[in-house]
Amino acid sequence: MKTLLKTLPWMAAVLWLGVAWSATPKEGARAPDFALPDQNGTIRRLADYRGQWLVLYFYPRDNTPGCTTEAQRFRDDSAALQQTQTVLLGVSVDSIASHREFAGKHQLPFLLLADESGQVAAAYGSLGPLPGVRMAKRHTFLIDPSGRIAKVYTKVDPATHSQQVLADLRALRHEPAASGAP
Repeated sequence: MKTLLKTLPWMAAVLWLGVAWSATPKEGARAPDFALPDQNGTIRRLADYRGQWLVLYFYPRDNTPGCTTEAQRFRDDSAALQQTQTVLLGVSVDSIASHREFAGKHQLPFLLLADESGQVAAAYGSLGPLPGVRMAKRHTFLIDPSGRIAKVYTKVDPATHSQQVLADLRALRHEPAASGAP
């Protein structure tokens, strides 16, 4: 029994690190499915956005400097995103209430999804690997209308990221289907 009690913390750590360090999906792969509540409590699923372009951006925490900057830049570029008929969703491990307050405080015109368990962030290889601290990594995925990942961003500058996403989205939407776009 003592041996089991000694090994349980190690087994838990290994399992946690395995989830936290899961591989980031590659471009061209099917986007991992999700079903998460938004800041209003409505469940949003990947399937809800089939037939549309989707920007799914993961961020560490509501109301932190970098996350606020990134959200405000996406807010400021939301009209341009709408012109490309693209849906924008932010995801962190914060609660519905935290998202509601963050979205209201910064007048965010897009939905924030609450991944409190971290399972969706882990499926996207975007769960931070710090023991005892659960937060999403700052990653973004452009998902095409067929549900495949068209572009992956793992090195994100919060101040310029929305402009980079817009430029890449415009380029991807104008590629001929024969060049690899599904």
